[in-house]
Amino acid sequence: MIIKKLEVGPIMANCFILGCESTKEAVVIDPGDDSDRILMELSKSGLKVKYLINTHGHFDHVGANKRMKEVTGAQLAIHPDDEPMLNELSRSASMFGLSAENSPPADILLKDGDEITFGDITLKVIHTPGHSKGGISLYTKGHLFAGDTLFAGSIGRTDLAGGDYDTLISSIKEKLLVLDEDTRVYTGHGPETTIGNEKRMNPFLR
Repeated sequence: MIIKKLEVGPIMANCFILGCESTKEAVVIDPGDDSDRILMELSKSGLKVKYLINTHGHFDHVGANKRMKEVTGAQLAIHPDDEPMLNELSRSASMFGLSAENSPPADILLKDGDEITFGDITLKVIHTPGHSKGGISLYTKGHLFAGDTLFAGSIGRTDLAGGDYDTLISSIKEKLLVLDEDTRVYTGHGPETTIGNEKRMNPFLR
């Protein structure tokens, strides 16, 4: 699997391009901003985007949805609990003194246990609410894309609308920490980590 990470936008959200080496089909996880950079990376890698997947609906993770969908024609996917946020991006970004274009509506509403297949790769949807009501993580053997649910040494903030601390801790402990300890965790901000590292070192999870 091809994995490329780009830090996008003023809040430095992590956007991930995942590609199938044999078919060149790809998904883009959390196209938050800087659509030209994302598109250039796709072109350099010879990848064709099949899906745009939002791990949650906050503007810094979905702000480039509109342009990415216009240019690639890919299907947009998000959990139904966060889908209403897509039409409120301009307002929510302005609360932080920033700007974002509202997103088109989702083509696919994802629920826990759904599978997303591109080329020879399948991602399993894990509903991990707490940072937002519709937060999801995406898993394929050895790799977890956790959005803003789990960070290296930390967890997602829970003081925004739809956030809840106890729900987030339950999501992490019951759905993510049960994965193999060698599973590499690609976070929504900051460096990657592993499930084993977070079990042992994360002060919020002891």
